[in-house]
Amino acid sequence: MAFKRFVPVLLLLCFAAATPAAAAEPLRIVGFGDSLMAGYQLDPQDAFPARLETALEDAGHDVRVSNAGVSGDTTGGGLARLDWSVPEETDLVILQLGANDMLRGLPVDKAEANLAAMIERLEARGITVLLAGMRAAPNLGADYARAFDAIYPRLAARHDLVLMPFFLEGVAAEPSLLLDDGMHPNAAGVARMVEAALPYVEAAIAEARAAPQAAHADPAEKPLAPSGDR
Repeated sequence: MAFKRFVPVLLLLCFAAATPAAAAEPLRIVGFGDSLMAGYQLDPQDAFPARLETALEDAGHDVRVSNAGVSGDTTGGGLARLDWSVPEETDLVILQLGANDMLRGLPVDKAEANLAAMIERLEARGITVLLAGMRAAPNLGADYARAFDAIYPRLAARHDLVLMPFFLEGVAAEPSLLLDDGMHPNAAGVARMVEAALPYVEAAIAEARAAPQAAHADPAEKPLAPSGDR
């Protein structure tokens, strides 16, 4: 009788040993930006987030990349919508904003303050941030360009972030990779952007996976960083 009582336990242990561990959840990435992220005039599958997800999966990463790009968005607009645009379960945000501030000649210090506030809010939620840099158009003058271009490396150093120095690397000023407006990438341009971005995204993924696996906080329950003047 003692043996009969032991058999079900033995079978249960054998079954447990033979059952593979539950698969880890995919890493959840949000591309948060403006029309360059949203995929202006492109099919959804040709936008940067969709192309990036495919490239990462081809490289062996289990990820889901969501598109939270809004055409025309400034850093102020991004800050205003950040909390509801980035879901609670997000692991990594690619923060790509500032181009429209630059094109409108908005104050550099306000753009930097808004970006800093977004970074701080995301970090307070336990979300890793990859900062995608932008460069000023030459027609805005050397002084403005120096001030604007310095925003991204300064913020990356201050917050110890992975920095993608220029989101349009290899695409800006290349007519064959741009739409007729000469500003937004076409599908081939997005492919080039993804190729250039991949090492930075993989570095940020490594950071996100190494981060403590605590539950993400509800932003409504967290103290928010100052929003700055929008």
